[in-house]
Amino acid sequence: MGRVEAGLVSPRANTLGRLLRAAGHEVWVDRRLGEGVDRSLIRDRLRMTPAERIRLAVEEARGLPAFRIRR
Repeated sequence: MGRVEAGLVSPRANTLGRLLRAAGHEVWVDRRLGEGVDRSLIRDRLRMTPAERIRLAVEEARGLPAFRIRR
């Protein structure tokens, strides 16, 4: 816990929960539907024909290897 207190590391969710409980607090996570969603992108896609959506999906998928997670 000393590294967290010193600011050397950020605690994981379970560690944060234990720290908060030890201090007499709790953390709650609520999912809010639709929050953070750019609905304009959805509307733009729905204006496209199915063939246009497929072409766009293929183009976007080609860029995915650049975002591969390194382990």
